[in-house]
Amino acid sequence: MAQIVRQQRVEAYVGYHAFGLQESDDADLPVAFPDEFDFGVFLGTHPGRLDITSGGHTHTATVNVEVWDSAPPPQDPAGWDEQAEADLESASGQLAVWSMHTGRMDDVIVLADSGGSWRVRVSCAGRAEAAALSEGDGTGVGVECYLIQFWPANA
Repeated sequence: MAQIVRQQRVEAYVGYHAFGLQESDDADLPVAFPDEFDFGVFLGTHPGRLDITSGGHTHTATVNVEVWDSAPPPQDPAGWDEQAEADLESASGQLAVWSMHTGRMDDVIVLADSGGSWRVRVSCAGRAEAAALSEGDGTGVGVECYLIQFWPANA
């Protein structure tokens, strides 16, 4: 049975409907955030990078990260507005949170003590509320929430 190895909560400053998670040691990445960001998909990938398209233009999203020792149980899709899975290679085992507005943020997500291949599931709720705030005067904090689950690709 799959077990959670690590949990972390970070805030992602969303700008232009987007934020990303990128290899913390990004000097050797062929495409650095936000280059080649695809706004047409909820979860996009590039080597060492995950691109996430938000429902709102400018706000602060709550991101709950879970690292599992094997594939976690599936999330009930009824509780989420969007869900997607992808593969990710991390050379360092650490990912930095990136914003379209402010660049690299202070938070670092620790997957492991060293690099490896990962599977990731991203689930999101609150997209319509974030979009409505963007249409009005507010930017909102924690209206849009993400659950990002990582597990070793070979598990």
